[in-house]
Amino acid sequence: MAVGAAVRQLFGPYETHVGELYRAFFVDLTAQIRTVRDWAPDASDICEIGCGEGAICERLASEFPRAQITGIDITPRIGRLFKGDRSRVHFAQMTAAQLAERGDARFDLVLICDVLHHVPYDQHVALLHEAGSLLRPGGTLVIKDWERILNLGHAACVFSDRVLTGDKVKFANAEYFRTLLAAAFGQGAVAEETRIRPWPNNLIFRVRPPPSTP
Repeated sequence: MAVGAAVRQLFGPYETHVGELYRAFFVDLTAQIRTVRDWAPDASDICEIGCGEGAICERLASEFPRAQITGIDITPRIGRLFKGDRSRVHFAQMTAAQLAERGDARFDLVLICDVLHHVPYDQHVALLHEAGSLLRPGGTLVIKDWERILNLGHAACVFSDRVLTGDKVKFANAEYFRTLLAAAFGQGAVAEETRIRPWPNNLIFRVRPPPSTP
């Protein structure tokens, strides 16, 4: 178990509350998911790739009260801290590639939030293609990641990801993400780009992949 997960479990019944306070230092998840809702207000079938222990899925369930939500991740701790309606929120320990292999392009909203900096760079385009293949025609792909801007928040993020989680993370700048999305989906696929408080490092994109995405 990673150092961060072990420390958090020491808080027992207060683990969720402490985790929320810790996460809020880096990003306002409520603001993030409300941005997503503004971008895809009618989403009824949603998938989050790399959902972890369920923090974003929990907020998605609140902001999209009629939607079916699927969260996937490779961690065995998937959805562990989710508190919400499990009759319409489902978790599966699997990769995006495994889900894409089913050929079920039924989602009208797919999210990848703070995942890319954990993934080797030579796998980024493949992951985006897999995410795009899960969308029904006209669906929305949301990519959110942490941009490498040298400030106090970034120093804390590096410490968190490299020391507490033990992951070999690598952070990119905004131009890298723009170039990556153009390489995966073509010029003009990015419909909107904005940032989420409290740190300017929180960069989020709304992408409309073309129907012919591999």
